[in-house]
Amino acid sequence: MALQCLVFDCDGVLLDSVPIKTRAYARIAEPFGPEAKDRLVLYHTRHGGVSRYKKFAWFYQEVLGREITPEESDALARKFVDYSLEEVRRCPFIPGAEETLRRWRGVLPMYVCSGAPDEEVNAVLRERGLKEYFNGIHGSPPAKAEVLRRIVAPLPLAPEDVLMVGDAPTDRDAAAQVGTLFYGVGPELQGGSFPWGPDLTGLNDWIAAQV
Repeated sequence: MALQCLVFDCDGVLLDSVPIKTRAYARIAEPFGPEAKDRLVLYHTRHGGVSRYKKFAWFYQEVLGREITPEESDALARKFVDYSLEEVRRCPFIPGAEETLRRWRGVLPMYVCSGAPDEEVNAVLRERGLKEYFNGIHGSPPAKAEVLRRIVAPLPLAPEDVLMVGDAPTDRDAAAQVGTLFYGVGPELQGGSFPWGPDLTGLNDWIAAQV
């Protein structure tokens, strides 16, 4: 059947915000030394789309050698917002993102499936003037695959009629688990068995060939 619905990740797909968040993780880990900082940054870059709370828990368990407390997790989350949110509110769009949204607005239903906290991603996209493009904007919790499943399940469509657009293995794996199509964005996903682009400049033509 023809492609009938579009689902986008946010960071690295709509907004060029991944470098901002990488710097925020580096600042959070910096007080624990250069090795700790490097390990958290590497874990973050290899696990795009994973909740920041899970990354904090991993950092404490695997790097610091103890369980993180709820109070520590909340404190790190507040620091993360302090270090990143203002920049995310004004960072550039990924090339082709605005054109893609304008092209398919009112033609195909569109959703956001993000690993960022639900309230935060809704607020950022509203402030950026993007909320009106989407039928729904969904963040964490839960994990990315479950967020995507909750988007797709109520739709009167088969999963294979839905396209997930993402820039991280977490996005690719979520699409595979739910059964949607997948379009990869950015260097981390180059060379896979799915359609791919360095940004979104080629996405309009690809979608047009599927609908």
